[in-house]
Amino acid sequence: MQSLGCLPWGLLLILSTTSTEGFAQAGRRVCAVGQPSRRSAHTESHVQPVYQPYLTTCQGHRLCSTYRTIYRVAYRQRYRQVPEPTASCCPGWSRANGHTLGCNRALCWEPCQNGGSCAFPGRCSCPPGWTGRACQTDVDECASQSHGCSQLCINTAGSFHCACQDGFSLTADDKGCQPLVPLPGTDTSSQAGPSSEMKEEMKDLRSRVEALEQKLQLVLAPFHNLMLPEDVGADPISRLSHSLQQLDRIDSLSEQISFLEERLETCKC
Repeated sequence: MQSLGCLPWGLLLILSTTSTEGFAQAGRRVCAVGQPSRRSAHTESHVQPVYQPYLTTCQGHRLCSTYRTIYRVAYRQRYRQVPEPTASCCPGWSRANGHTLGCNRALCWEPCQNGGSCAFPGRCSCPPGWTGRACQTDVDECASQSHGCSQLCINTAGSFHCACQDGFSLTADDKGCQPLVPLPGTDTSSQAGPSSEMKEEMKDLRSRVEALEQKLQLVLAPFHNLMLPEDVGADPISRLSHSLQQLDRIDSLSEQISFLEERLETCKC
């Protein structure tokens, strides 16, 4: 019973050895296997009989000649046919070197670009950011929603990067955006300074113009009495001269007000 139990294991060992040798000879992606042979010479030894004559005494005290057989080792040249299997790779595959029968190197008719490698006949394995048979097409990561940018996504050759709108800056992960913090000591109200100062100056000028107009009315009141008798004196004439000077001042102030109004219209504060 013990010998019968060992029989299946022996058959399994023989089959596995035979199949392993078959795969080793054929290799992977091999479409044809030839079995040519070559003539190989070798030296072998053999036993050669040697017949050696000698003299002996025969009947009647006579000398007789006879022989004996001895054996010696001799050598001779022999020839035999030694098989040399050759493999023919399937289309799109080649052998990595001349010492292997397996055809494990893929062939790509178009060279792989942008760091790609030939992984299958006619098709390249591309690094991240590239696609296509020869890795010639850039992947637009911004077209999908998986880029992770919170505001702006900018596509580049083989990659992408995030950006922020005005008034924001990138966070530490280079994807999120945070509001810009003003520098210490900066007064945001100073940005509206020029506009407020001009408005205050215009207000002051307008009040001064109104005061001058009121004084002018008071000064011009005696002007209507220029036709009075001569004993009135020259005082109305002096008042007239003074009123004319006030008119010049009003004209100058009006020009300043017009200039400030133009600046207010063009100011973008």
